[in-house]
Amino acid sequence: METIFFVADETSRLDDLLRKKLPPYFGGDVPVSNSKIRRLIVAGAVFSDGVQRRIPAYTVKKGSRIEVKIDRGKFFYEKQNDDISFELSKQSILYEDDFLIIVDKPAFFLTEPTIAGKRDNMHDAVIAWLWKKNPSLRNKPYAGIMHRLDRTTSGVLLFTKQRSVNARIHELFENGGVRKIYRALAAKPFAPPEAYFSVESRIGKLGGSGMWGEVADGRGRFARTDFTVLGECTRDGKKLLRIEARPITGRTHQIRIHLASSGMPIFGDERYGGEKAERLFLHAYSISFAHPVSGDMLTVCAKLPEGF
Repeated sequence: METIFFVADETSRLDDLLRKKLPPYFGGDVPVSNSKIRRLIVAGAVFSDGVQRRIPAYTVKKGSRIEVKIDRGKFFYEKQNDDISFELSKQSILYEDDFLIIVDKPAFFLTEPTIAGKRDNMHDAVIAWLWKKNPSLRNKPYAGIMHRLDRTTSGVLLFTKQRSVNARIHELFENGGVRKIYRALAAKPFAPPEAYFSVESRIGKLGGSGMWGEVADGRGRFARTDFTVLGECTRDGKKLLRIEARPITGRTHQIRIHLASSGMPIFGDERYGGEKAERLFLHAYSISFAHPVSGDMLTVCAKLPEGF
């Protein structure tokens, strides 16, 4: 790990400034992509006048002292696909009836297909399971994707089995009728947080790189997460906090961004400044909502994975 210092010679956006200033430190002819610059900022590695800045669009004033903490090996490393092989079985089905199927998604497994090549995913796995149960079907079974989990996040994932209930489920998600609880292991900050705390911000996409983060100037969408500190633990010699997260809104990477912005990045979440670990320690623990047909309250839980 090294620290790079320089003084801003003009007023500009933080990401634009780093794109201009960093290449000379790497020999001048080494390309520094927009996505790498944004990732560096969002991970909390950049400081302006001693203050950590996580928003790429932050305006740096001329004369500001910029500090960048960087690991060259990690910065130029291109991560390879480490998807696991997985076939849905009865053991991973948490709930199923004629209208819904709720499964326990493992980490390192996609929720749905991507446009970048053929990769195994939970949507295809659910369809394969339904077809295996009903091999006489002429057409492929239906599985509706109602929400998503990051590839590296494990836990409860809901699909519909009939299109007739999609509108009702969508309405529940939109109007706060679905309550989700996550569990995470997060870095222990120097100043311990309150036992109960909330984070509110606006979250948006940072350019076209697929990166998300807190944005300024009224852009992005409002996001709120309520947190409870459940206790402390140690993993791989690191002192961590056991956190329960209850997202009130459902923005991309919301819990990850909110914990990182509070100085408590999730263990294993290197994208947002977390320590390296064998996995991202974020797990969708439970989901609760009124059944779209019966109206009965349904709560489904996925136990914590081994080693969590």
